[in-house]
Amino acid sequence: MEQFVVPQFIDVESKILGPITTKQFVIMVVWGLFVFIAYKLLDTSGFVLFFLFWTTICGLLGFYKVNGRPFYIFLLILIQGKKKPITRVWRHIPSSEGPKKATEKGSDVQTKTPQAKVLNTRLSELALMVDTGGVYIGEGPLPQVKTIQEEPEPQQPPQ
Repeated sequence: MEQFVVPQFIDVESKILGPITTKQFVIMVVWGLFVFIAYKLLDTSGFVLFFLFWTTICGLLGFYKVNGRPFYIFLLILIQGKKKPITRVWRHIPSSEGPKKATEKGSDVQTKTPQAKVLNTRLSELALMVDTGGVYIGEGPLPQVKTIQEEPEPQQPPQ
């Protein structure tokens, strides 16, 4: 059987100049062009403001990381979150008929049945299988699921 080399660390960007990645280098080149054009077109005070603003923006985009991710990914996630929020709010609009009464004849009233409990042996068996990652198969066939109906506690007669 042939053996293949599996690439590792594919999420690490390649460095082109010391610790600077390709994206950082492109951001720095574009920043340099903007600064050069601003130096030729603007007066001193306008150039200083332009320089400080764009140096901050390009520095954030190129070098700052939020939770281990580049700042531009953080901005994209922030914009997507503002456009389409995740929080869903249920606004209940009550019907004009009101709730059905259980005293009406022919009403579909379901009686509340007590919940069934799974025996501890079955639950322990499944928990052990999950904990061992499927290595533990069991001592025999899995026990059948048995249910125990909860019975109301008997009331004691008054004394």
